[in-house]
Amino acid sequence: MLKSEVSFNPLNHELSPKYEVLSEEERINLLKKYKIKPSNLPKILDSDPAVKALGAKPGDIIKITRKSELAGESVYYRLVISE
Repeated sequence: MLKSEVSFNPLNHELSPKYEVLSEEERINLLKKYKIKPSNLPKILDSDPAVKALGAKPGDIIKITRKSELAGESVYYRLVISE
């Protein structure tokens, strides 16, 4: 399912955190900064509604920015995988 095929875009919901697909440069910098491989990241399925809405594909790294009362913002990274 492609971005245009999603009937409801979960990314537009007020409770949804911000999702972004990292560029190749951002991906390289993230992996170098934490000295990790993509496989070390937590996973998110390509069937997830937010991943579908983004048009992300397996192998992409997603940056999720959530609002937090204590920290202001919390950033999480997920590796997109297929089922």
